[in-house]
Amino acid sequence: MSATASEVRTVRGSLQTPVGVLTVLADDAGIRSVGWRYRPADREPGGSPAADHLAASLVQLEEYFAGTRTTFALPIRLAGLGDAARAVLTALRDTVGYGETVTYGELAARSGTTVPARAIGSIMGSNPVPVVIPCHRVVASDGLGGYSGGEPGRGRETKLWLLEHEGALPPTLL
Repeated sequence: MSATASEVRTVRGSLQTPVGVLTVLADDAGIRSVGWRYRPADREPGGSPAADHLAASLVQLEEYFAGTRTTFALPIRLAGLGDAARAVLTALRDTVGYGETVTYGELAARSGTTVPARAIGSIMGSNPVPVVIPCHRVVASDGLGGYSGGEPGRGRETKLWLLEHEGALPPTLL
């Protein structure tokens, strides 16, 4: 099926990781979502921007989980989010590097918005591209905090694995 000018071409592909199967959804503008729900890959011929974005994301995620990539160079499409949520997620992506953590309150301050610290967790839960925008790096001031990523019922275990993988798990977070 070919896409017309008014249609959005989307493609998806999956990757086995130490914390479960990740499925990536991409379109011609960039990466739309990364999630832990397996969906079969599309049979998309290469050469379209959507297929190129998908291929790049799968390679970069593979490199991240192999320990050879610490940043992502991918176009991200944060569709369906409000301005404040976009600002918070952008601040997270731009200011919290591999191997670092930030508290909900610190991220609220860095975002330049009026979003209170207690609302940051909800925004992290709505992050359409976890791992790529590293919501696992956001922790509570008194411990690990929550995590809605990962396979069902394994959010905390997934967050712990990701932080440990990055060397960002101080004993005080356990």
